[in-house]
Amino acid sequence: MPDELYRMSAVDIARNIRNGKLQLGEIVEYFLNRIRTYNERFGVFISLAESIDMKENAPFPVPYALKDNILALGTKTTCGSRILENYHSPYDATVTMRLKEAGAVLLGKTNMDEFAMGSTTEFSAFFVTRNPWNIEKVPGGSSGGSAVAVATGMVPFALGSDTGGSIRLPASFCGVVGFKPTYGLVSRYGLVAFGSSLDQIGPIAKTVEDCAFVTSIIAGYDPKDSTTSKKRVDFLNGLNDSIKGVRIAYPRNLLEYEALDADVRDAFFESLKMLEQAGCEVKPVEMPLLEKSVAVYYIIAPGEASSNLARYDGMRYGLRVQEEGLDATYHGTREIGFGEEVKRRILMGTFTLSATYYEAYYDKALKVRRLIANELNNVLSENDLIMLPTSPVKPYNIGEVQSPLTYYLMDIYTIPANLAGLPAVSVPVCLSDGLPVGVQFMGKRYSDPLVLRVAHNFEKMRGEFPLPQI
Repeated sequence: MPDELYRMSAVDIARNIRNGKLQLGEIVEYFLNRIRTYNERFGVFISLAESIDMKENAPFPVPYALKDNILALGTKTTCGSRILENYHSPYDATVTMRLKEAGAVLLGKTNMDEFAMGSTTEFSAFFVTRNPWNIEKVPGGSSGGSAVAVATGMVPFALGSDTGGSIRLPASFCGVVGFKPTYGLVSRYGLVAFGSSLDQIGPIAKTVEDCAFVTSIIAGYDPKDSTTSKKRVDFLNGLNDSIKGVRIAYPRNLLEYEALDADVRDAFFESLKMLEQAGCEVKPVEMPLLEKSVAVYYIIAPGEASSNLARYDGMRYGLRVQEEGLDATYHGTREIGFGEEVKRRILMGTFTLSATYYEAYYDKALKVRRLIANELNNVLSENDLIMLPTSPVKPYNIGEVQSPLTYYLMDIYTIPANLAGLPAVSVPVCLSDGLPVGVQFMGKRYSDPLVLRVAHNFEKMRGEFPLPQI
């Protein structure tokens, strides 16, 4: 058993198990030992799987972790919330079932911002997750637990959910790869809903190849989810092909954003130079409507959340605070069960969906969403990809940002892909002051193979990215 097995990619681990060089049981025990060793320090796993099903002869016998808003039979699904603290998954999510059929071994469920509402994993009801490069820093969110699990080598890969950047942002902050597929290519059946028109499940891993391979397993039409597409996409197609001649645009106006860290800007332009040297055609474009993305998102997403979270009332499942009378029971349950950020977004959403303000806010946001999607599609009609930093800032101190508006604005580069349902992947570029910096590639709908191919080639040009010294 190699001492540094945690450095191996998921694809390499699966290959070595299939050819008999490694034993699945030993691999599982190795990663469980790493979880036992490092979990408390970094605050990663909310729970571990109660039973472990192993199939050595399966195509992808690799241990993994699930963000705790994705159902898996035999586990709790808490969504990082007190209101679901003792909720046991009654069935497998489609992605969980497909990974199980491929032989992947679920080790546990990872910490997250409550109901995926947050960008730091500080808003879990249970504990804060810490960045593996500096435990005083945030790991990003809301899939922070999944990103840290991969970065610290507790699992070879993990699944997260991405509503406004919740896979890509923590991947960037932790120095790993995070991929959000085209909306509709991966079933949301068994994902606890936050914003139904925005949510997408995707992988976090150490390499782009791992992300492509995992997505090829979990993607595909699902009759249980009416929003899934019947279009077939080969995520591994041409992964190693040349990227010479690929046309990449970057929105110049968004790189003048006042909150953009100078080191992040420098890393971004260095990345553009690398792509030009590889034969890509790089050019700046103006995309003024993208500056409205955050405002639009924080009307639409809370609106959908207020509707989706109405089911948590203490009547059917989850926490119930028994009071005298129905209204008092509702109030008591939701007062204790929901955290501050969830309450804030429910109130925002209820306000914008109310009869008085629907046309002034929500209806207008839907129209601007369409305009933003049109702007993205217009640029992508003349270019193959759009490239952006993943985050305007590097990981910052836990507890440093108190204003909700400040951390909402940190999603400015990731939200556009969700509003338009486009594929996007974040890849680490370099370390700055000992902290990872990432860039992201975004493509037109169903161009996932091209997005992954460019990211994979960029990864090879960049060279091996270090893992944190833990």
